[in-house]
Amino acid sequence: MTEVHTVRLEPVGVEFEVEEEETILDAAFRQGIALPHGCKEGQCSACKCVQLDGETEMLNYSTFALNESEKDSGHILMCRAVAYSDVEIELLNYDEEVLSKSIPVRQFSGKIVDFQKLTHDIRGVQIELDAPLKFWAGQYVDITVRTETGEEITRSFSMANPPSETQKLGFIIKKYPDGRFSNELDDGGIKAGADVSVEGPYGMCFRREGRDGPVILVGAGSGMSPVWSILNDHIESGEDRPVYFFYGARSRDDLILLDEIGALTAANPSIEFIPVLSHADDDAEWTGERGFVHEAVDRRLKALGVDGEGDIYACGPPPMIDALTPVLFMHDFDTDRIFYDKFTPTSGSSGH
Repeated sequence: MTEVHTVRLEPVGVEFEVEEEETILDAAFRQGIALPHGCKEGQCSACKCVQLDGETEMLNYSTFALNESEKDSGHILMCRAVAYSDVEIELLNYDEEVLSKSIPVRQFSGKIVDFQKLTHDIRGVQIELDAPLKFWAGQYVDITVRTETGEEITRSFSMANPPSETQKLGFIIKKYPDGRFSNELDDGGIKAGADVSVEGPYGMCFRREGRDGPVILVGAGSGMSPVWSILNDHIESGEDRPVYFFYGARSRDDLILLDEIGALTAANPSIEFIPVLSHADDDAEWTGERGFVHEAVDRRLKALGVDGEGDIYACGPPPMIDALTPVLFMHDFDTDRIFYDKFTPTSGSSGH
């Protein structure tokens, strides 16, 4: 018989059960409790907390996420902690709105129904599920597929479609030189019609409702995927807030969804699209923003004079997020108004 223990979360007073050999974070996901998380693999420290009581054992993790002095002082990573008794935990970072909007993580079956080459290194993928998936705009799922040669690949990708589309999911993914999923798509190892297993939803970078000030969207590369979901969900919500939509790319050839974005901005004058090209020095015809996207955000925020007002949703590679973060703090944005998702080429929330 499987041994079951109780986990109590302070200061919120939430309790849930964790089974033998199950991590605390997985147990919370299974029961619809949205705890802080990022990579889910002991790499990012987003789920770091303090163990007040009880006995746990940590699976393998990175010392960048939890160093020895933190471990000695009682800190644990919920994504790596397995309980061997009832456990009491103090959350270091939590969002009561997130806890109130928790969605239980479930598994779904589906098929890849189509994929497109959007640029030389960006792909669009469509998956149809056998049952509706409830999620918030900006969240992601883990997708598992078996290639034609029998290799099983699992990667995490953010939905590009809004939550109103529950069974036909779209994804915008980046092709990396060693990216198994995207390369198998290109090489025919993963074909339209392939069966997939989808698990989710995950992620804390989702659209918040009923807030004041502008919505500031910042994306680069496949960061377009969750940003596009958030933008379309915002439009469907009917909220009347100005939207500043920044997208960073190397050149004009790397810009995507331009026709769709043009149609949205034409129909919604409160939305301004601001493409930013980092390698356009030889493009004399380009009249838009040049440089890195965080620099354009800095310039525009200064011009608008909206310091500390509104919500920021930033999705893209770690260098973009790392460069943008100090810019936002210099403009007096509090951490509870900044939501981001770092994309890296491997796994976790970052496998996009």
